[in-house]
Amino acid sequence: MTDDDDCLIEYAAVGQIARTHGRSGQVIVNPETAFQHQRFTVGAVFLVCSEDRVNRMTVTSVRFHQGRPVLGFKGIETIDSAEPYVGAELRVPLSELQSLPTDMFYHHELIGCAVRMSDGRVIGSVAAVQGTANNSRLVIRTVTEEVLVPLAADICQQINVADRTIEINPPEGLLELNTTSRSRSAG
Repeated sequence: MTDDDDCLIEYAAVGQIARTHGRSGQVIVNPETAFQHQRFTVGAVFLVCSEDRVNRMTVTSVRFHQGRPVLGFKGIETIDSAEPYVGAELRVPLSELQSLPTDMFYHHELIGCAVRMSDGRVIGSVAAVQGTANNSRLVIRTVTEEVLVPLAADICQQINVADRTIEINPPEGLLELNTTSRSRSAG
């Protein structure tokens, strides 16, 4: 298996590099984990996946600024050497993920799940999960469009990651209100 395959299959995203910070090659990360202080530590190794590169990188410095980690990586010591990594995902092996309570899920567990209404009508499948742990929404891809559905217990009534299904019961009008054409959202 190549590192490119690893980015998609055996690893889970825990953050994304938002921008460079300072002149010494540090980067600010938008975390995608509820365990920031345990995940972003000196010595942590991430698979850093961008459009044109995949690298294993070791964290050499960590501090938190306004709720986000500011990381330094081994071998990245200037703003110019850090710039190509802006937008890259930080990934870790699935085996390194912490156990979650029964009513919480990792994004990668939800992506690909079939979504159906409580009456059995199939809506589509989860293409992405947006937002933070306290304010997440499912991006459900249908045949012609995408629908945003809050990941809330009163709407997403049954989530079965083993069967790869999610049963929803949204308030009347929610699906129509939160629908976008894929051609508009792709741009």
